[in-house]
Amino acid sequence: MSAVTDRSPSAAAVTRLADRVHGYVQPDGSWYINNCGFVDAGDHTVLIDTCSTERRTRALLAAVEGATGSPVTTLVNTHHHGDHTNGNYLVEGATVIGHRKTRELLVTEGIQKFDGIFVGNDWGELRPRPPEVVFDDRLTLYAGDVEIQLIHPGHAAHTTNDVLVWLPAQRVLYAGDLVFHGGSPFALMGSVAGWRAGLDVIRELEPDVILPGHGGPCDLSVVDTVDRYLKFVQETAKRGKAAGLSPLELAKETDLGEFASLTEQERLPGNLHRAYAELDGAGWGADIDLVAAITDMLAYNKGPIRCFS
Repeated sequence: MSAVTDRSPSAAAVTRLADRVHGYVQPDGSWYINNCGFVDAGDHTVLIDTCSTERRTRALLAAVEGATGSPVTTLVNTHHHGDHTNGNYLVEGATVIGHRKTRELLVTEGIQKFDGIFVGNDWGELRPRPPEVVFDDRLTLYAGDVEIQLIHPGHAAHTTNDVLVWLPAQRVLYAGDLVFHGGSPFALMGSVAGWRAGLDVIRELEPDVILPGHGGPCDLSVVDTVDRYLKFVQETAKRGKAAGLSPLELAKETDLGEFASLTEQERLPGNLHRAYAELDGAGWGADIDLVAAITDMLAYNKGPIRCFS
């Protein structure tokens, strides 16, 4: 019998990615268990993302302080999803930077707990805190002499407001949720086609080390896996529409093939809803019926989705 996976905050670990450049990796990378990163500038620290819950974010901040001994003065959000932003308010004294649409969505939506969709959460006390500094395309900041480039791919991908955090001298990329390592990509709130184009932006950077939004550090081979999955979703959607199947009907009859080992397979119906919309001419990131898509995800999963946050 395999050992039970420890998904508690205590299972998270600081991982050195380069000199003064670190990842904070949370097993097992499933729903709402994300990775963060930080760059140690000596007298201050730049943090990339917070966590989904109060308890997880407090553990993150304790780990960062233990590793650097310096205060976090700057926090960068890679997109608006709660597993990357819910803990923003706990980073007291830091300036929060994000894409303009990240701020807009957090101001509009606040903290979303998705009651009835996910079960098993321990949110703690959460308060919304959107970015105070926003940008549209690119922004460069520094942690001491470490250059940090913030890059929006120019269109919707995983979401409408994804930010790549690129350290050119160290060849390290904090990819946010443009890269999932071991989990199924989730394009419902972005674009399947746009995400594939976003992966080309990553390839052009030629990183040596990638910290994905979920799962362990990886290289460009995992980018290729994500791309193949998204192409699979597109091809499956074309087949399903031609056969007159709904996204849920199609998902139920689809053989995942090489992607059967990926976790969170219940994301497939949501991805197919997005792919169907794009086949019907919807623009990348256009509004679609999220309730219908999530309802199909729950039906595919035969009930609420287990979440270990």
